[in-house]
Amino acid sequence: MMPPEQPQVAFRVEGGRLIARTSVPISPQAAADDRERERGYSHLTAPLRQRGLVCTVEHGLSDYFVHASLPDGSELFISPPQEPPHEHPPGYPESWLVTRHRSAEPAVYEVIYDSEPDGPHARDGGDVTKLLAAVDTRLDQLGVPPRPTPKRSAHEIAADAVLHRAGFVPAVESGGERYHRLPSGMTDLDEERLVVTRAFDMLRADGFDVSCHPDLLEHSMPPPWIPEKSLGDRLGYLAKGIEASTHTRDVVANLSEVTAPGDGVLQRVVEVLDTTAEWWDGFGGPADHRYAQRLRSIAENLDSHAAELREIRSDLADRHTVHPGKGRVRENEVAASTPAPPRVRVALAPSPTTAQRRAASAPPATAAAVRPAPPARPSSAPGR
Repeated sequence: MMPPEQPQVAFRVEGGRLIARTSVPISPQAAADDRERERGYSHLTAPLRQRGLVCTVEHGLSDYFVHASLPDGSELFISPPQEPPHEHPPGYPESWLVTRHRSAEPAVYEVIYDSEPDGPHARDGGDVTKLLAAVDTRLDQLGVPPRPTPKRSAHEIAADAVLHRAGFVPAVESGGERYHRLPSGMTDLDEERLVVTRAFDMLRADGFDVSCHPDLLEHSMPPPWIPEKSLGDRLGYLAKGIEASTHTRDVVANLSEVTAPGDGVLQRVVEVLDTTAEWWDGFGGPADHRYAQRLRSIAENLDSHAAELREIRSDLADRHTVHPGKGRVRENEVAASTPAPPRVRVALAPSPTTAQRRAASAPPATAAAVRPAPPARPSSAPGR
């Protein structure tokens, strides 16, 4: 079973385009958001909650309204017209009224936004973008914390990496939701199925929950050979080696793989960028020349940084000493690796019957629903 935070990746056709969406399991808060979405107010409550406000959707005279508590003890109300029920026009609200109240002293009654026909923002009508801009401006003035930059989980980033390697292109909808699509120049249906199948197999090999209609897959395509470790995963071991190092010589040994002149990681990346620029230039268009020049500029800057990093690496090599905060850690590791006396080892060893019970209770492997499971590849991503 997948961990609760493990996202699912779904391949489907939307608006004539084949896309991949990564989603996380629904939480109780997400279920509440779904209820608000059904009422048509999630586009108001979500931005308020992102700024740390506690808000609810309540029913007024003839329609729902949003209520939020502010840090200074006042309350924020975002409401469409609340005419008597028989006068309330059906459909999307044509105007909004945003007010701030506080009944305790000092009492407050403030109109923040009013797009009703006789209001100061009447020209904006039902435009929610203008409404939220006005609300954000007032919240800033009241000292409400700003909206933080949304962070993606390690699992979502790992799914992005797999889709990236499979050939998909990242995209963002107008509402800010991320997804992946096939390249716009890819129009051959057989080629599309091959790319989707490759991504499907790679995601399953990395342990993701994947859904896809069988018609979008190429079933005659054998499961791909997936290397035990990607190049990025192998480079990740350099960081782990540095983290575990207790002496500068160990850090220098790992850092040297990145900074080595000629065949170091950074020099090879410079070589890849320069080669790509030359290849791209061959298309011959004005935009192609600009892309090629940009690649060469990035390669030049990276080459300059590589030279600076080599100097830093040399300065560290000259230190040639134990890290002051790592020596005791190393002593503990050495002590832990010392074999225990025979009587202690016997006492700590599990009994044969315990091992048999564990083997008998292990869950059976489940068969793949659509395609044979590709070979699993160990990964450095958390939880996988």
